[in-house]
Amino acid sequence: MKIQISDAMLRYQLKQPEGDSMPINVKGRHFLTLKDFSPAEIEYLLMLSRDLKNKKRSGIRGNLLDGKNIVLLFEKTSTRTRAAFETAAFDEGGRVTFLSNSQMGKKESIEDTARVLGRYYDGIEFRGFKQETVDELARYAGVPVWNGLTDMYHPTQVLADLLTIQEHCEKPLNQVKFVFVGDARNNMGNSLMIGAVKMGMHFTAVAPKQLHPQESLVAEMKELAKETGAVIELTDDVQAGVKDADAIYSDVWVSMGEEDQFEERIKLLKPYQVNMDMIRGTGNDQVLFLHCLPSFHDTKTQIGQEIYEKFGLKEMEVTDEVFRSRHSVVFDEAENRLHTIKAVMVATIGDL
Repeated sequence: MKIQISDAMLRYQLKQPEGDSMPINVKGRHFLTLKDFSPAEIEYLLMLSRDLKNKKRSGIRGNLLDGKNIVLLFEKTSTRTRAAFETAAFDEGGRVTFLSNSQMGKKESIEDTARVLGRYYDGIEFRGFKQETVDELARYAGVPVWNGLTDMYHPTQVLADLLTIQEHCEKPLNQVKFVFVGDARNNMGNSLMIGAVKMGMHFTAVAPKQLHPQESLVAEMKELAKETGAVIELTDDVQAGVKDADAIYSDVWVSMGEEDQFEERIKLLKPYQVNMDMIRGTGNDQVLFLHCLPSFHDTKTQIGQEIYEKFGLKEMEVTDEVFRSRHSVVFDEAENRLHTIKAVMVATIGDL
């Protein structure tokens, strides 16, 4: 007997202005960037995530991915992305192949790899460097393709971030001031701005001007904000930018593949370190701190120790005090990767 998710989830409807209703259905869709999803579809995925989270915590073993075969294509290493995809699939009866040594792009084209894997698997996850790679996989696979991270976007992470804010903030998303501090033109800066605008939030990027998001993406999101009621602000003024924040988000100063830029980034971003002065500067005693992890908040890692020995810096994008404080929800956020990734797979290839 198939275990179904809650009746409330199955009844979730998108209400049209005329009073008619149309069920949300993303079956068979790719998940490459949140730009491709409407606010109602994103809320649907968040609602499904909450339902699947409750189901897991109730000890209900699922079978919504029963008989489904999933392949994880990794160019970049990972902890949360691989663990979340594998566990999410297993929880709902799916089977997973982890593939980090394929010939894709070496002895076999991306197109040919996609055509082959699409005949073996029901869904394909890609985590790597170029957005063009995951886009090309989607073009030729014939099955849903999910973006586990590229240099441009990280949409599964943003779903987890939005779910975490919903769980910990009393305000609805469209009343939340969400502040990203640091390198705002990386994949997280891009994706958080997209997600925030889609959900009608007040998004502020606090960063050196040379690390602001691409002008073309900002212009595109400002057009979308006219429809959703979102606000977009870009500033290099920390004090002004974080004032009245409901959530502050930070990420590593140097992304994977850019390790030769540590000295330059430290000089640029040291004034943007999230510390307790910044937290107090929000004027909000309940402000949340979020981070996609891993985080360099101490010297208990090889890289953290090397940075300390070379630059005398024990903490980078966030202090250990903030990271371990009551404001920090980073581990709830990390757990939510599992539930939101599960929702994406169930919604696009599952048997709902």
